[in-house]
Amino acid sequence: MFQLTNDESQNLISQFVTSSLRSQNVMSSWGGNRKLPYAFTENGVAMLSSVLRSKTAIEVNIRIMRAFTSMRSFLMSNAHMFKRLETIEHNYLLVNRHLSEHDKKFEEVLARLDDKDSEPIEGFFFEGQIFDAHTLISDLIRKATTRIILIDNYVDDEY
Repeated sequence: MFQLTNDESQNLISQFVTSSLRSQNVMSSWGGNRKLPYAFTENGVAMLSSVLRSKTAIEVNIRIMRAFTSMRSFLMSNAHMFKRLETIEHNYLLVNRHLSEHDKKFEEVLARLDDKDSEPIEGFFFEGQIFDAHTLISDLIRKATTRIILIDNYVDDEY
């Protein structure tokens, strides 16, 4: 037999079965003071059944033992399923971590694309985009404060 912790006891509180707590830190309820409950292990139930001799106590302990046996059987017969679920959960967490990293990078790229103050430093132009190329070069030439070195002798600011 062992005593439950405060967190474990909080998980047992039900709207209809156990009275509610006034605050989460105090173990007092509307129904009076409440102490942390005790719980039995399977071995504890077996030991208890050897001590208690009433017909009702023995029957209750037999039912509890059957419940423990049934739970153990369920866990053993579904162990492979629990292992697979654990693997799936682990993979899901890894994928989510990678996705959140990629999401942050995409958000940064999109934020920079949405930034109206950013200006292109290079331009790629295809055949037929002469005006776009000329506009980009003209804007760059006009922003120069000291000097400009032109490598392409076909570029100027006159049209």
